[in-house]
Amino acid sequence: MAPEEQISLFGSLEPSISPASSAVPAHFDPALIPTSAKVPIPVGTYGSIDEMVPHCTTCHRCELGQSRINSVIGRGNPQAPILVIGEGPGQNEDETGLPFVGRAGQLLEKILASVKLSAEQDVYLCNIVKCRPPGNRTPTADESDACKPYVLEQIRLVNPKIILLTGATAVRGLTGDKRGITKIRGQWIDWQGYLCMPILHPAYLLRNPSKEPNSPKWLMWQDIKAIRVKLDELTA
Repeated sequence: MAPEEQISLFGSLEPSISPASSAVPAHFDPALIPTSAKVPIPVGTYGSIDEMVPHCTTCHRCELGQSRINSVIGRGNPQAPILVIGEGPGQNEDETGLPFVGRAGQLLEKILASVKLSAEQDVYLCNIVKCRPPGNRTPTADESDACKPYVLEQIRLVNPKIILLTGATAVRGLTGDKRGITKIRGQWIDWQGYLCMPILHPAYLLRNPSKEPNSPKWLMWQDIKAIRVKLDELTA
C-alpha cells in the first residue's frame, strides 16, 4: 500500500484509522517499517505512541533521516482532546527531540493558555514529518508521504476530539488540500470523522506582530476562541 493510498482528502478507499481499527496482516514484518517508504504501516501497527519511538528514531523512510540529530515524535498528553499537527521540526526541536519548543512553540503555548488550554494536559503536539528538513525548508511531498503513516497512527492512538493543522504544509500533508492557509484558516473540516481546523502557523505570527483587526494575530485570536467554544460543546 503506497502512502498516497493510505490518505486522501475524500477517498472512499481510504482505510479507517479509528481506535477500533486493526488491519495488521499476519505476515507483516514491522521491522521493515523504518527502512523504506515503500513499506506500509498498517492501521493498528502500534499499541501506543511509545511503541513508535524505536522505529522513528532509526527511520530512513526518506532522506531526512540522514541529517537529523533527533527524531521529533510528539509531546503532551497522548489522550488529549486536541491534537496539533505542525509542519516539521526546526533547530531547537531537532536538538531536543521535542516539537514546538522554539519561539513559535512558545507563542503557541501562550495562545493556548489564553483560552485556558494546557499544552501538557489538553493538547498533544506533533508534526507532519518527524525529522528536521535541512535549513528549516518546507518538507517535500515525498517526505510528508513517507512520514504520513506514522501521523495516521498517532491520530488513531490519541483519538482527539479536534485536530488543529498549523500551516498549509500540515493541511496538505494530512488532507491533500493545496489551498493557501489564509483561504481556509478558521474553517471546520470533517476529515475521516475527525473535526479539523486549519490555523495560521505561530511562526507566521512572529513575522507579523500587528494585532490590528484582520491581522494574522487578530485572526488567530478569533480562531482559538472558536476552538475553545467547540471543545466545550463537544465535552459538555
